[in-house]
Amino acid sequence: MTSVEANGVQLSAPQINAQIFAANRANGHISLAVAASAGRTRCTRVHEDGSLRVRFPNAGQQALEAIIVNTGGGMTGGDCFAIEIALEEDASLIAGTAAAEKIYRSTGPDAVMNVRFTVAAGARLVWLPQETILFDRARLARRIDVDLAAGASLLMVEAVVFGRSAMGEAVEEGYFSDRWRVKSAGKLVFAENARLDGAISKKLAQAAAAAGGLAIATVLAAPADETAIAAVRGLGERFSGEVAISAWNGIAVARLCARDGAALRNDLIAVLAALGQRVPRLWLN
Repeated sequence: MTSVEANGVQLSAPQINAQIFAANRANGHISLAVAASAGRTRCTRVHEDGSLRVRFPNAGQQALEAIIVNTGGGMTGGDCFAIEIALEEDASLIAGTAAAEKIYRSTGPDAVMNVRFTVAAGARLVWLPQETILFDRARLARRIDVDLAAGASLLMVEAVVFGRSAMGEAVEEGYFSDRWRVKSAGKLVFAENARLDGAISKKLAQAAAAAGGLAIATVLAAPADETAIAAVRGLGERFSGEVAISAWNGIAVARLCARDGAALRNDLIAVLAALGQRVPRLWLN
């Protein structure tokens, strides 16, 4: 069979296969808005679509906690997720994920993740998702956009693990693209594009890349100054992997590289503690 008619339109075999593929791909969208009320932060809007859900385990606390759940159990090529979080003035939100996000092998297309945060004056967002784990021949294109008003604050973490080394897994081939844009009071204060394509394990093994490390993370704090830098650097030899931190444009950025996910998590917990932030209980389960 080289073609078939559907709704009066003649479709070729490749077109049929493409439609079947698209119909079996996962899409998810979370749109969340919170506002301060009587000294507490409460939801003003929650929209869930597809395989993404959000839950609030401590809605009675001063700082609201939001946990995002992917009911599909992971992502693969062709899946597309989007997360949008908006904080109104003086709101306080700690948001993260219920589990590590797994990116499985793709037959060609990228898995796409788009994240957007809007934080109003006096509001504070803490973004603490668990690790993103890439499997061999996974493809992930991620975009993160942050818009901070004057007087807003942000602490965010993104960690990526290339294969579960404890299970003998390695990412021999794959694709990872990560684009960050952070604005404060309308001014671009942080912009970064990172990409690993092709023989990822070999590239990570290079001394100028990760020197064999399989787990990396970025921690961004805004506003931040030399005090934050001194607190992290003061930990010295306590880190399992390599950790470096710098400050500019009113922000601080820490880079972490470790041999595996467990070592990276140990260092992330230490960095966050130095910055005055406890990790969610789900991180410790």
